[in-house]
Amino acid sequence: MRIILIVALVWLIVGAVAAGQRGYFGSEPGDCAGAGTTVVTVLAGPLNYFGVNPKVTECQLPQPSP
Repeated sequence: MRIILIVALVWLIVGAVAAGQRGYFGSEPGDCAGAGTTVVTVLAGPLNYFGVNPKVTECQLPQPSP
């Protein structure tokens, strides 16, 4: 169980490093798609270094009821 936790933590750290190298942490995301792209890049982890470049182009946030 501890090994799985360590692997998951390293996976997310590598993803965060990749997002940082792409400049996603340099400024506040302007919209939902920018934030989504940052999140999926972190979740992709080491796959970013094998050609995966996840992007979120559009997203719909739920609206509050009137």
